[in-house]
Amino acid sequence: MGNTKANQSTSGEQWPNGWWVTRVAETGSTNSDLVALAGEGAKHHSVLMADFQSAGKGRLDRTWVAEPGTNLLVSLLFRTSETRARPMHQFTQMVGMSAARACQQLTGVLPDMKWPNDLLIDNKKVSGILAQGGSDVVVVGIGVNVNWAPPDAMSLAIAAPLRTTTPVDVLRNMLMVIDEYEALSPEQMHERYSASLATLGQAVRVDMAAGHVVEGRAIDVQADGRLVVLDDCAVSHHIDTGDVVHLRAQ
Repeated sequence: MGNTKANQSTSGEQWPNGWWVTRVAETGSTNSDLVALAGEGAKHHSVLMADFQSAGKGRLDRTWVAEPGTNLLVSLLFRTSETRARPMHQFTQMVGMSAARACQQLTGVLPDMKWPNDLLIDNKKVSGILAQGGSDVVVVGIGVNVNWAPPDAMSLAIAAPLRTTTPVDVLRNMLMVIDEYEALSPEQMHERYSASLATLGQAVRVDMAAGHVVEGRAIDVQADGRLVVLDDCAVSHHIDTGDVVHLRAQ
C-alpha cells in the first residue's frame, strides 16, 4: 500500500491529504488484510476499502454482510507513534463518530451512537465497528449500510431516500472528520465522545459473557471507555465489553 500515489486510491479516487487508500473489488476481510499489511510496514493512515467481503466480521464474532458494491466496507490503520498519544479505544471512537458526521453531512440524518461505537437510525443498526491492535498499531474496520441493509437493520438510502450517496463519498467525508478528531487532546476527545453517546441517560440491557445480564440506566462513560450502568438496586456496574440494547419506554 505504501506504493500508492499520495491521496489517491488504486482506482483513481481523490482523498484528503495524508490518507493512503486502496480499493479492491473483493476480499475476505479488510481488517485481516490490513493487519497483515501493518506487519509488513504499511504506513499510518493506510486504508483498505472493499466492494465486497466474503468473511467480514463484526463485534462479538458476528458476521457482517452486504450486497456487492452497495455499502462502505473499509479498514483504517493508525500508528500510535505518528499521531497524538491517546488510549487505543479513542481511535475506534473517532472512526464511529466520523461515520456519524459523514452520514449527517451527506444525507441530513445524524445516527445515534450506541455504546461503544454502533450507529443506529430509528433504533436500527446502520453501522458497526471492529478494532484489532498491537503495541504500536490499531486497525479499525467499519461497515456502513449506505444503499442496502439486511432485515431488521437500516441503510442511509432507507433513512434519506431523497439524498442518495455512495460508499466513496461517505469514506471521503469520514477521513476529513477523523483529521479533525486526531488533532484533539485525549480529554477533548473524551468530551466529544461522551456528548455524542446516545446511550447515556437511557434505560439499557447489557448482555455479557456467560449469559450475564445487567439492566439499569446508563449514567456515565469513563475515560477508559467503560460504560457505567446504575441498576434498580442502586448498584453501579462498570462494563468493559457487552452488547447494549436501548430499552424503549414502557
